[in-house]
Amino acid sequence: MPRSKEIQKEMRKKVIEIYQSGKGYKAISKALGLPRTTVRAIIYKWRKHGTVENLPKSGRPTKITPRAQQQLIQEVTKDPTTTSKELQASLASVNVSVHDSTIRKRLGKNGLHGRVPRRKPLLNKKNISFKRLVSVLPENILMIPKTFGKILCGLMRQKLNFLEVKYGGGSVMVWGCFAASGPGRLAVINGTMNSAVYLKILKENVRPSVFDLKLKRTWFLQQDNDPKHTSKSTSEWLKKNKMKTLEWPSQSPDLNPIEMLWHDLKKVVHARKPSNMAELQQFCKDEWAKIPPQRCKRLIASY
Repeated sequence: MPRSKEIQKEMRKKVIEIYQSGKGYKAISKALGLPRTTVRAIIYKWRKHGTVENLPKSGRPTKITPRAQQQLIQEVTKDPTTTSKELQASLASVNVSVHDSTIRKRLGKNGLHGRVPRRKPLLNKKNISFKRLVSVLPENILMIPKTFGKILCGLMRQKLNFLEVKYGGGSVMVWGCFAASGPGRLAVINGTMNSAVYLKILKENVRPSVFDLKLKRTWFLQQDNDPKHTSKSTSEWLKKNKMKTLEWPSQSPDLNPIEMLWHDLKKVVHARKPSNMAELQQFCKDEWAKIPPQRCKRLIASY
């Protein structure tokens, strides 16, 4: 049965005014065009409660009793990582069955809101040592102005995706490097990346990039602590070829300014809408070579 339309407040007042003037239900119903039963209900409510305002509705009674609510607050206060599902199970043990969304709403009314924990790198005591602080802060800050324009920033295994391909899309994995004087080489990685493949990339691209960018002998190579970067074969080759690398703390957030260039590259390649893998690889190389040296210089300076 459809719900009847609520009578406006002004109309209810008119019903009472006419009733107080001495008119009966039938006369009021005819004068205002309302059903007699509606007139009777309005007058009955006014005589009983002294008002024509809507009265507070009790609503459906809550399943969470004051005692259960106190239990929820205590458990969350004791352990903020407790989930609503765990609280639901806890209430079920005392014969209180409610949906986990009901628990979240009740906690919210008491000022306890769910939050996603901030992600932080896992650091052991060695990572948090003074050596880490020195390498991240004073050493790099003092060193970079002296070697400005002489740092070669490289990052491997950057995956570039494109979705415009007619038959399902694809991606390409590349290695690139740059310095303050501009972008260096960009190498496409085919197959699985391992230490041998990474070493091959270094041999074929680092020296030519240093030469193209006209870096002086005091340049440094920046790379993170990926196992392929720090493997015995890679470390020995870097040492043998007298390539200095910046010290990089373990489990550090990605501070490499090349991330900004990856963002730029993805944006311009996406705009060109490659239709196959060959185009994607070629567009990546073309757009990487077009990166303005001024952009690279600003990134190194900000770092």
